[in-house]
Amino acid sequence: MTNIEPDSYQLTVEDEARGLRLDKFLAERLPDISRSRLKTLITEQQVFLSPSSGARTIDDPSYRVKPGETFELKIPDLVEPEPEGENIPLDIIYEDDHLLVIDKPAGMVVHPAPGSWHGTLVNALIAHCGDSLSGINGVKRPGIVHRIDKDTSGLIVVAKTDKAHKKLAKQFANHSLERAYLAVVWGVPNPADGFIEANIGRDPRNRLKMAVVKEGGKEALTNYRVLRRLEPPRTPTRSGGAYSSGKKVKALRLPPSVSLVECRLETGRTHQVRVHMAAAGHPLIGDPLYGRRNPPLKNFSEQAREAISGFHRQALHAHVIGFVHPVTGEVLKFESDLPNDMRRLIAALES
Repeated sequence: MTNIEPDSYQLTVEDEARGLRLDKFLAERLPDISRSRLKTLITEQQVFLSPSSGARTIDDPSYRVKPGETFELKIPDLVEPEPEGENIPLDIIYEDDHLLVIDKPAGMVVHPAPGSWHGTLVNALIAHCGDSLSGINGVKRPGIVHRIDKDTSGLIVVAKTDKAHKKLAKQFANHSLERAYLAVVWGVPNPADGFIEANIGRDPRNRLKMAVVKEGGKEALTNYRVLRRLEPPRTPTRSGGAYSSGKKVKALRLPPSVSLVECRLETGRTHQVRVHMAAAGHPLIGDPLYGRRNPPLKNFSEQAREAISGFHRQALHAHVIGFVHPVTGEVLKFESDLPNDMRRLIAALES
C-alpha cells in the first residue's frame, strides 16, 4: 500500500487476495476505515484502476479483484452540512430575550454530528429562534452552552445572545450552577448520603467510553443521596445457611435491590453520573455503556423484569438547573418532573 497524498491510497492485489470482493479487499488493507464507508466511496466512484491495470473507475463493491491489479482510492474531504431549522416541538420551561430553558426528551441529540444531522435540538432551536442564534457558539452549535446525552432526558439552558452565552459559559466553567439528576441504579449506595470524587478520562480500552482513571483525566465530584429503595412491600423469604447455638436456622433473604438516587454535580464531565455510579458499584439501569450486561432479574417480579428488560436507555433525568441570569442578575432555578418512561419503571419496581 502506498499513501500517495494525505487522503489518497494506492493498493496492489497480491496472490492471496485473489477473488476477494473489492470492498473486503480494501477493508483488510485499510483497517482504520470502516467497510461501510469504503463501500460508499466505491459507489461514489472514488476507486480507480491505475493506468497499468486498465485505467477505469470501479463503482461495484462486489467486483472481484485479481492479482497484479492496482487500485487508487481517493477520500474526499467530509463537508459537514450547516444545520437547518426544523419544525420540531420544544417543551420550553422558560424563555426571555436572552435565554431559554428546555426540557429535552430522551432520544433527542443536542447538536448535529455524523449520523445525526437532523432532528436535533439545534435544528429545532433554529426554527424557533430564527436568525437570532447565528454566530453564538459557532455554526454547528448555535446557542448551546452545555449538553446532556442523547438518551438522558431533562433540563438544558440555551443562550439567545452572545453576551448571555459568555456569562452562562463562565458559570459552567467555574461550577457555580446548581445541577441535579435523578437516576435509577442497581443496589442501594451505602452510606445513603455521600460523594464520589474521582478523576474521569477516556477509557484506555474503549475510546467510546469514559472511565475513572488513576492518572490524568479531569477532576470530578458527584454528591449523591438515596431517595428511596425501589421494591414492593413484601415479607422476606427464608433460606438455609445460618447457624445459632449449633442449630441450623433459616436466614432471611431480601429481594434484589434497586434505588432512586439524586446526584448533584460539583463538576460537569462527560458521562459523569454514569461513570461515577458505575465505578461505585451502582450502575444505572438501562445504561448501554456502563450498565450491567447480565442484570440479576431472576428474583424480581414478572412485571419488574419486563420493565427493566424493556428500558433501553440510561435511567437518568436532569431534573434541576439553577443559575444567575446573565443579564438581570436574578437567581433562577427550574425543576422538571420525571418523564413517563422512568415513572413507569419505578411503578413496576414498586408494584
